[in-house]
Amino acid sequence: MIRIFMLDGKTNVCRPVDVCACTLKIIAMTEILFIISGFLVSVLLGVVLISNILTISYRKKLFDLPDARKVHSVPVPRLGGFSFLPVVLVTVCMVTGFHYYAGFGTAGLFPSGSAYELLLLAVGSTSLYLTGIADDLVGIGYRSKFVVQLATALLFVLSGNWIDNFDGLLGICEIPAWLGMPFTVVLVVYITNAINLIDGIDGLASGLCAIAFAAMGTLLAIRGEYVYALLSFSFLGVLVPFWIYNVFGNVQRHHKLFMGDAGSLTLGYVLSYLAIHLSKGSDSTTLGTCSDMAFAFSTLLVPLFDVVRVVLCRLREGKNPFMPDQNHIHHKLLRAGLTPRKAMATILSISVSFIILNVVMDESIGFTWMFVCDILLWTILQLQINRYIKARQSKNADF
Repeated sequence: MIRIFMLDGKTNVCRPVDVCACTLKIIAMTEILFIISGFLVSVLLGVVLISNILTISYRKKLFDLPDARKVHSVPVPRLGGFSFLPVVLVTVCMVTGFHYYAGFGTAGLFPSGSAYELLLLAVGSTSLYLTGIADDLVGIGYRSKFVVQLATALLFVLSGNWIDNFDGLLGICEIPAWLGMPFTVVLVVYITNAINLIDGIDGLASGLCAIAFAAMGTLLAIRGEYVYALLSFSFLGVLVPFWIYNVFGNVQRHHKLFMGDAGSLTLGYVLSYLAIHLSKGSDSTTLGTCSDMAFAFSTLLVPLFDVVRVVLCRLREGKNPFMPDQNHIHHKLLRAGLTPRKAMATILSISVSFIILNVVMDESIGFTWMFVCDILLWTILQLQINRYIKARQSKNADF
């Protein structure tokens, strides 16, 4: 340990200063500034690219047409997700380049082995991004999308980014590779589809993803994994202008658009990567005694629970579990009498509440009981929504 002595201006006494500690603080502050700059660059690029996508969409009449299952009643462009991956790739590369040429190198930004993981993440996200573009422009079957999702999920295992520890959930800690690897593949496909399926009303999928990126990005920055934090906040940055266009945009003025599959599939894939990365390894507890795994998956709880409930309902009714319907949580809130914007705000509030509540519960009662309480709370919430729907239907029947 190296120490120097500096004069205290108040007491005129020389006090020892730990040079290593000061250097680490300066490095951390520098990395945080680069992450903030990445967020701002992503916001700016997102505004520019999304406005151009809107122009092209209206000129070429590339619209998402309304139907019985959809909430909107007029044609709206659905190519907003085209902006997500290009903006993030440009932002991460640009900030990393400036970081290097400013004399800071890349050692503090890239942990050992992370470059290989991120390259395969780029391959997988680009593959899903292109699949989403094809689906948004010409349409492809869910079987074809599932094959691509499966192939890209296998890249996680290839890069070494797979679940190897359940962090005490159900009393299970370390798990062998023969179980952890296939479980990771299923988990990636599950999360990717959960984000895709929750994209039903304005601002919902993008809002939930923004919350998840902000929460996990903050945790990654606290852990000192700055390149992953940069990735998170770059996605958060491009989601900010998209969310504003999506929620507050005026269709008549050609200022409104949807993200489409190109956006939702990419977001789901990257979020699954970050959640698995935070869960990998030993039982890490960056936030007090709350495990990083519990925190990471708490940010995705609403879409993950909603998909399970919807699939179980379809199976119970003898329907194809892969065919779309109007039984997602946002559909139920609309039937309960909420406007689309109030439904969106309610679901986002539920997501934030689960994150805060789970941090407290994991510290006090542990991961397993926290998970049990989450299921109970979600069940009670669904029963309460069903009650409001029945009450509204009875009221309408009386008239």
